Amino acid sequence: QVQLVESGGGLVQPGGSLRLSCATSGFSLDYYAITWFRQVPGKEREGVSCISGSDGRLYYADSVKGRFTISRDNAKNSVYLQMNSLKPDDTAVYYCAASISVPYMTVPAIWSDKAEYKYWGQGTQVTVSS
Repeated sequence: QVQLVESGGGLVQPGGSLRLSCATSGFSLDYYAITWFRQVPGKEREGVSCISGSDGRLYYADSVKGRFTISRDNAKNSVYLQMNSLKPDDTAVYYCAASISVPYMTVPAIWSDKAEYKYWGQGTQVTVSS
């Protein structure tokens, strides 16, 4: 049974940092792409960052490049999102999701297409506010 469970969200001041964790079970990270998405009320869910396949290709949204870092620990079946220099615009519910197809796609931009993701976590709230 495939499961993804996010943790690590919370309230942080602008300029602060948070580390989100996505604990997975029921599949091997080597064969999947794991992507962090985020969503605010009234807006589309958007891809933030992805780590894909056995070679661990990395993708980032332009809005978070240089501030966020995605990583994984295969031994712990977990994926992490280190978020630094947080801004109020980063406030959202953050979800991790798993895709079996993204690692094998030839179009890099597909990583942020939520239609490619079958498995989702329940989400964790991140609020950036003073």
